[in-house]
Amino acid sequence: MRNNEMILYKNFKHSEILEDASYILSGDTESDGGIRNRMNSFTGSLVELAVSHGYSGNLWQAYLTYLIANNENAYSTSCEIKGNVTGTVSEVALHDFTIFREMFALDLDELDKLCGTDNARLLCDYKSENDNSKMFNKRIRDRILKLRDELAASSSDEEFAENAARFYKEFGVGKFGLHKAFRVRRNMTEVLIEPITNIAHVNLEDLVGYERAKEKLINNTEAFIEGRPCNNCLLFGDAGTGKSSSIKGIMNRYYDRGLRIIEIYKHQLRDLENVIDQIKNRNYRFIIYMDDLSFEEHETEYKYLKAVIEGDLEKKPDNILIYATSNRRHIVRERYSDKQDRDDDLHTNDTVQEKLSLSYRFGETIFFSRPDKKEFENIVTTLAKRRGVCMDQQELLLEANKWELGHGGLSGRTAEQFINYILASDGNGN
Repeated sequence: MRNNEMILYKNFKHSEILEDASYILSGDTESDGGIRNRMNSFTGSLVELAVSHGYSGNLWQAYLTYLIANNENAYSTSCEIKGNVTGTVSEVALHDFTIFREMFALDLDELDKLCGTDNARLLCDYKSENDNSKMFNKRIRDRILKLRDELAASSSDEEFAENAARFYKEFGVGKFGLHKAFRVRRNMTEVLIEPITNIAHVNLEDLVGYERAKEKLINNTEAFIEGRPCNNCLLFGDAGTGKSSSIKGIMNRYYDRGLRIIEIYKHQLRDLENVIDQIKNRNYRFIIYMDDLSFEEHETEYKYLKAVIEGDLEKKPDNILIYATSNRRHIVRERYSDKQDRDDDLHTNDTVQEKLSLSYRFGETIFFSRPDKKEFENIVTTLAKRRGVCMDQQELLLEANKWELGHGGLSGRTAEQFINYILASDGNGN
C-alpha cells in the first residue's frame, strides 16, 4: 500500500490498522506466526472500531471512509466552507484520493491467503448486534456508511473526490463535523477542544411549561443560525427550572443546521480567547456555554468574560455566541455593604457598576421562575402521562405534593425526580 505517499491526508487516528495492512502486504515477514498475528490484530482493531462507531458491512472500507471524514487538512476544511474547490490544493488532494481508491479496492481474501487465516469473511459483511454508536449520533454514522458506499462505487478518482467534497460541505470535517458538543481541556502546552460523545438527548418539547422563555431562546438562536442580529443570552432564575435543559434542547434541535456547543467552566475563562481563535474561521455556528455561572467577591475571572463579550479591540466573530445559566441575575455576588459602606471605597457607585457590568453585557436575559402549585401539578401530570405512570390523578398529585415538601420545593426538576421515584417502585407509588 502507498499510504505513506499521501501529501495532505496524514496523522490518521487508529493508524495501527494501516500499519498492520501494510506489513502484511509487504511480504517482509519473519514467520508465518508473525504474519498471522498481524492479521488477527488487523481484524480485531476493525471489529473494535465497528462496535464503538456502529459500523456494519465492509469494515475496511468503513475505516477508510472514517479517515477521510475525520481528517482536517487544507483541502477538507476548504470544502467545508466552499464545497468542491479547484486549483492546486484540489490537484494535491486528487493525488491522495488515487491512493485511497487503491486501498478501497484491496481484496481482503488476498490478505487471508498471505496469512493463512479465514478473517476476510468477518470483515467484508460484518453484522452489527447493536444499531447504536458510542461515538456519533445515528444520522452521522449512517451518513458515513452512505459515503463509504458512494466512494466504493466511484468510477474515477475525480468522482471519488466529488463525493468526499460533497460530504465535507454537507457535514463538515473532523471533530466539529462529526460531533455536537465539546469541552475544553488544557494540557502542558495547549488548549484542547475535545468532543463529548455521551450526549443527553433532551428536546425542548420535553420541558413542560416555560413557553415564553423557550420562545425567546428559540428566536435568538434562530437569528444566530440564519446570520441575523442576535444577542448573547443569560438564562437566570431558580434552581431546577429548566435552564440547562433548554440549552441541551437547543443543541439537539439545531445541530443539523450547523450549531455546535462548547462547554467551558469559569476557571477556564482565561483560555476563552484561545478557544475563540480555534473556531472563528470554521463553517459552523458555535455557542460557548457556561452552566451555573456565578462569581464570589474574590473571584476575578469574570473580567476575562467581560473583555471577550464586548471589551476587546478585536470584534467578536459572527459565528460565536455566548449562552450562560445562573441562579443570580447579576452573576457576581453583591453585598449591601457595596452601597452602604463608604469607608472602604471612596467611589461606591463604581464598585456597584463593576459588578453589574457583566450581566449587562448579555443582550438577552431570560427568566426561569419556580412554578406555582398549579403549574407544578401540570408538570407532574404531563410527565406521568408521557412516561406511562398508572395512578389515579388525585392520588398522584397528593403524593407529588408530599414529595416536593422534602425534596427541594416546587420545580420541574422535583417533578421529574418524583416521577422517577414512582417508576422505580412499581409505577403505582407502591
